[in-house]
Amino acid sequence: MLEAHVHEQLKRLLHQDGRPLWAHHLSLSRLVARSLRRHDITLISIAPGSEPGWRLSALLPCCLAGEAVALVVSRQLHQRLRLVELPRLHRAGIATPLWEGDNCPQEIPLWLLKPAELLRAHQAGQLHGRQLVVLDSGQLEKDLQTAMGVTLEAQDWNRLQQARPALAQAIASCFDQLSQQVFAHPANPLGRVPISEAAEAPLRQLLGDHGPMPDPWRRWLHARSPWVSWAEVDYPLLRWSWRRQPLDPLQFFQPLLSTRGMVLCGSPGPGKTLEDSLNGRPMVRVKLGDPPLQDPLPLYAPRRQPLPNAPIFPRHLLNQCCRLVLARSGLTAVLLDDVPLRQALTSALAAEFGSRVVHECLTPAENGVLCTSWGWWQEHHHQLPSPRQLVIGSLPLLSLEDPITAAKVQHWRRQGRDWFGELLLPDALTTMQHGVAPLRGQCGTRLAILDGRIHCRSWGQRVLDELQPWIAISQLLPDEN
Repeated sequence: MLEAHVHEQLKRLLHQDGRPLWAHHLSLSRLVARSLRRHDITLISIAPGSEPGWRLSALLPCCLAGEAVALVVSRQLHQRLRLVELPRLHRAGIATPLWEGDNCPQEIPLWLLKPAELLRAHQAGQLHGRQLVVLDSGQLEKDLQTAMGVTLEAQDWNRLQQARPALAQAIASCFDQLSQQVFAHPANPLGRVPISEAAEAPLRQLLGDHGPMPDPWRRWLHARSPWVSWAEVDYPLLRWSWRRQPLDPLQFFQPLLSTRGMVLCGSPGPGKTLEDSLNGRPMVRVKLGDPPLQDPLPLYAPRRQPLPNAPIFPRHLLNQCCRLVLARSGLTAVLLDDVPLRQALTSALAAEFGSRVVHECLTPAENGVLCTSWGWWQEHHHQLPSPRQLVIGSLPLLSLEDPITAAKVQHWRRQGRDWFGELLLPDALTTMQHGVAPLRGQCGTRLAILDGRIHCRSWGQRVLDELQPWIAISQLLPDEN
């Protein structure tokens, strides 16, 4: 039986490794093997912060199953598999024919795909009966959203005018009108300006009746609602590019998701969008978490703190960060998404602590202070030394100034759904779990939350519950280590 064969091979591999092991290696490998053998749909939830080597346990059954499998990974994970997991399997004598990129021959059982390649393979009808194995499934929706997106740069407008010389003057007029609307919109820190369907309607009407368009205009013309459009603006150079992405990319993949066996592994994303896209098909759900933590995480979160939109919040943030840095040795990471506030805080902390303070740098000092956005921290924290202290300047709630978030919220409102409780808050809680994970299991670490909303909002207790176990710190004492 496949499960037993995979079990024995994995035990041999892990025995050769000689390092501390993730607790669920064997369980994960048997679950993946069983799902591939039975052509089931299996959702395996991996606890945030789990040791990244767990992916070996999902990869090994794909290599040994003898089934036609499409293994879908993100760009970052693709690099790790190529440099770590696959060479490890080859050294152990476990090698299966593997294809990367487009146009995989049907006789090759394992096809390694990035999300953009999955999109092209689905559009070309090349997946046939392959089962899907998705690693880091919580990111699948965002990755597909990016892969399906359309970007129009200045040179694309020139190509369109060259392809349709009779419409060149009208196209230039549409570009000028859009440019006026983009630069008339109040600037925001994200550099993103929404473009409404009414604003792009004249251009659609102009191009809709004049035959095929050159790419990417052809894809833009067929990208109908529910999609979201916005301009990425470079204010100093007075330039902008046009972006368009689907609000629900999984809806496009509905035929693919409803006709084959699948294994979805990874930390869960917000909501149940992926499960909703499976049309109620029977599935196996398993959670593989770490053993319950016995040592609570020290948490500094004073009850009386200003809200992030209060005028005194920047001063409060600076004062508290100074106190926290003075009371703790080792690396301190400060997480804050507000770009102007983060830049001002970094400058103010550098005035106090000098070159110890850096902004989104992969080589901070041993006793440094690293100021970063939540997204940068999630992507790069595994490349950094373990922090002794993590300071949450503000909770990672998505901003409604972002056109993508605003369009999603409007879409959920029209459906009568709780857009905050089902979309924004779950996304923030998932981001926090990943962000705080490097502190777990480390001795002498501390978490600080300087956002007053955890005590002033009804949903604040839900945030604190997600961080359990923790123990409150009422006073900041000097570090004795």
